[in-house]
Amino acid sequence: MVVGGIAAIVVILAVAAVLLFLNLPDANAFNARVERVFVENDLTTQAEIKLLEILAQSGTAFSDTLSSYRVVIFVLLVFATALLVAAMAFLVMLITLNRRMGQIERKGIEVNSLLIAREQNTVYLNNFEFKLTEAAIETLSVLAEARMDDEVLSGAEIEAVISGRDASDCDEAAGATRIKRLRDTLGNQMVSELLVKNIARRGYMLAIDKSVIRMV
Repeated sequence: MVVGGIAAIVVILAVAAVLLFLNLPDANAFNARVERVFVENDLTTQAEIKLLEILAQSGTAFSDTLSSYRVVIFVLLVFATALLVAAMAFLVMLITLNRRMGQIERKGIEVNSLLIAREQNTVYLNNFEFKLTEAAIETLSVLAEARMDDEVLSGAEIEAVISGRDASDCDEAAGATRIKRLRDTLGNQMVSELLVKNIARRGYMLAIDKSVIRMV
């Protein structure tokens, strides 16, 4: 379909170029008309021949100008074809990218490995290194441990695990703030929003397979 669309654009412009060049006047038409006038009227005097030379020079200038116009028109048509093909390719690329982004949003990030190095405050996500703050590492570690136990933690429970207090004594907003800071630290909005899922009325969890999680 894409190749067909690009081919159609090229064919349309090629047909337009052919029709345009066919309808342009002949570059030597003026000289031919002048010569015909002098031949038919038998103009042979010195003044008439001089006039013929002047008209011939004008015809030559007209011919050169028309030839340059042909080159300019050809270059513009080639440029227009290249622009249209590039625009078509760019549009297809955008559509493909939007579809892939939609698939990612629906399915989440495909995580093959998640390695949390607490001592280095570093996370390796699919071999991409993320340097996090100590607080962000703590939050991510709690979520990872909960995911390995198939648990969903509320904001209060996250705060309780990190602070060592009872969940009933912790504020839901405190855990939500930790999640927000974790997402901000990860930086990439797509990664952070899809990696850390918020389940309505239940809490937070990592949207990855627990078998890929490793903690050192």
